[in-house]
Amino acid sequence: MARKGSVANLQPISEQMKAWSAALATEVSDWPQVRQVVFFGFTALYRGKNMFGILPRTRNIETGNVIAFPIDTPSRSARALLEIDHRIGAIDLNNARWFTFEMSHNSDLHDALRWLGTAYAAASRRSKPK
Repeated sequence: MARKGSVANLQPISEQMKAWSAALATEVSDWPQVRQVVFFGFTALYRGKNMFGILPRTRNIETGNVIAFPIDTPSRSARALLEIDHRIGAIDLNNARWFTFEMSHNSDLHDALRWLGTAYAAASRRSKPK
């Protein structure tokens, strides 16, 4: 994984990241059992009671243009992709394993949506909210 982050320093986001976050939020809003909760400059994405992603609205948890998502126990193939993708970082948040995905081009939207989909699927297998 590319980098480790800290949630202590919330940075303002770019206008481009606001547009990307809005597009991702719109896309996942049609998925079953998804609800969105706005808090502290972010949009939290939930599947039922389990959070599966954080999209920045006005602030970000790192510098740059990143989204965050938890995957407690990635499959072997997901773990391999997490390891080789230079856009992926890792943070520990409330004793849970979270990953970040850094976006720099419109073409990154497809991969961002794929990672949110992986986290969405993992949220259905999680027994308690994280």
